[in-house]
Amino acid sequence: MNDTLMKEKPVLPLLASMALPMVLSMLVNSLYNIVDSFFVAKISEEAMAALSLVYPVQNLINAVAIGYGVGINALVAFYLGAEDKENVDKAAGQSLLCSGLHGIAAAAVSIPVMPVFLGMFTTDGAVVDLGVRYGRIAFLFAPVIMLSLYFEKLFQAVGRMKVAMVSLSLGCISNILLDPLLIFGMGPFPKMGIEGAALATGIGQIVSLAVYLAFYKLHPIPVKIQRDALRLEKKMVLQLYGIGIPAILNMALPSLLISALNKILAAYPQSYVVILGVYYKLQTFLYLPANGVIQGMRPIIGYNFGARGYGRVKKIYWTALCMCCAIMAAGTVLCLVSARQLIACFTDDPTTIAYGQNAFRVISIGFITSSVSVTSQGALEGLGKGVQSFMIALARYIVVILPAAYLFCCLWGPSGVWHAFWVTELVTAAVAVLIYKRTVRL
Repeated sequence: MNDTLMKEKPVLPLLASMALPMVLSMLVNSLYNIVDSFFVAKISEEAMAALSLVYPVQNLINAVAIGYGVGINALVAFYLGAEDKENVDKAAGQSLLCSGLHGIAAAAVSIPVMPVFLGMFTTDGAVVDLGVRYGRIAFLFAPVIMLSLYFEKLFQAVGRMKVAMVSLSLGCISNILLDPLLIFGMGPFPKMGIEGAALATGIGQIVSLAVYLAFYKLHPIPVKIQRDALRLEKKMVLQLYGIGIPAILNMALPSLLISALNKILAAYPQSYVVILGVYYKLQTFLYLPANGVIQGMRPIIGYNFGARGYGRVKKIYWTALCMCCAIMAAGTVLCLVSARQLIACFTDDPTTIAYGQNAFRVISIGFITSSVSVTSQGALEGLGKGVQSFMIALARYIVVILPAAYLFCCLWGPSGVWHAFWVTELVTAAVAVLIYKRTVRL
């Protein structure tokens, strides 16, 4: 990471150069999520419902990996800015060990709890069976997910965004190519159904990890994973988890939200659960480009904060906010114009399509406003203010939306849930501005 580049290059070109590779890789990742759901939907609507119900657990595992990775990213970038090489290597080594342990624990817990978890949201035996079969394979790859995201955040912290782009893209492309082969049994591949979708996902994750390892070995970075740095030290572990735990909770809250909304919608026809599941797959496509900007922002804002470039920290925040607003404006137009076509990619049921079209249009009202919360959370995480970032996430995913969804559902039926989304974004944006201004006094 070049000091002149990080400290002196104009903010917009710098942020764009850091963010663009992540935006592209996130778009590919979003495409994978959509294609995966598209092929699963061809099996049956029950299979799509099962995938929707399993998604919160998958999201929770990703939340632990990404959230802890935010701690890695922020701490490594900060110590690089402060030119503290010893602590840079310590942070890298100790976080590697913790990431591996997280993956083993996630696999050990997720697989056995799936039957009970799925039974909380449906009485349809076919849906439960399909969800268990999918989860049994998908969650075996939890350690791979944790290690892959560890290296992603490590490369991002040193400004090597293109490595993350290449790794994510190759993994997602592998997954997309393998999905139809393993689900439907084409050529020499066996017909595995929903288990084929899970296996394709796992193989894609292995490909990503292999690419990271190859880059780390062949193109060294200024962070070294030393054997003696693998020993856990209380101070470093507390620093990593001090940022990582609030970020993990930030990422985990959507899983809790989806499960709670599934519970509310379970009293109505299954179409509403399917619509919610499809929306969150498509939401990935809409929000991940903005998250790519945030991921590009974190190491820059953390580095400049460590180097005491406080005026530049302010400029980085406002530039990232404008970029996120532009992305979400495009997402709003897409949902308003093409809502029917989007939902029709995942179901042939005319009732589900009609309900889904209305849902997407209503939810999209809050997209642009959500940029304020998303940018403020990312900036606070990059500055090491994990607790404050979590407070914004708590308001957005629990405190405001769940009571609103329940109340609106009682007043207007299941369609009231969709109005809770845009109302929540308005309220949370105000909360985010207040928290950010009180926390970041530069």
